Amino acid sequence: MASTKSENNTESKGSGSAKKNTRPRRRPVKARGAKLGGMSGTTIALFTAAAIFALAILGYAGYKVWDKNKPFGEQAAQKIDGVHNYRKEDPKWLTNRHVDGEQTYKVSPSVGGDHNSIWQNCMGDIYTQEIPEEHATHSLEHGAVWITYRPDLPADQVAKLQEKVQGRDFMLMSPYPNLDSPITLQAWGFKLKVDSADDKRIDKFIKAFRKEASVERGAGCSGGNTETGTAPVAAPEGQGMVQQ
Repeated sequence: MASTKSENNTESKGSGSAKKNTRPRRRPVKARGAKLGGMSGTTIALFTAAAIFALAILGYAGYKVWDKNKPFGEQAAQKIDGVHNYRKEDPKWLTNRHVDGEQTYKVSPSVGGDHNSIWQNCMGDIYTQEIPEEHATHSLEHGAVWITYRPDLPADQVAKLQEKVQGRDFMLMSPYPNLDSPITLQAWGFKLKVDSADDKRIDKFIKAFRKEASVERGAGCSGGNTETGTAPVAAPEGQGMVQQ
């Protein structure tokens, strides 16, 4: 009897073992986000993105510092098509001594050079006749933008220019004969030639160089000469060669 029980137990165990072996094996489930050095793939991706973003910020900041270190007006002149940057092209003749009498300028209308000790009033002044270039050049030194136009420019075009000048300090305009373009804009060391008062570059030029082009910071535009004509006006007694 003991032998029979033993055989039965052996058969029972064998049968159970057989049943276990017939069950299908489960495939191992792969863990999401493979780990590298204790970090998941998602974490690595986030760190990589953050590093790229940081490098981009540093690169942009470095570019801005380099851009700001350019000589004044270089970046502005590059952004406005057609601007002549005489400060870069030929700066040696942009002298600013006070001198008496008429002067001959490198470019016409003038964008800088020796000039009369009195500036032309540039508080949004609209001159309907020519003004002495020696006084207007002094205004440029103070940071004014001088708009000049051909005397035969249509009245509606002149009116549009007047709207840009009137009531604005460090602005003046006047007719100028024999211009090689209908309208020109001058700041100290910079010039822009345009064919129409509707040209959008006019406003860009004014925004970029009005006051900003000054080589005599703090100098104003009021109290200057208001006379028209081509001959420079002599300075009052005692004012003469006062640098301002």
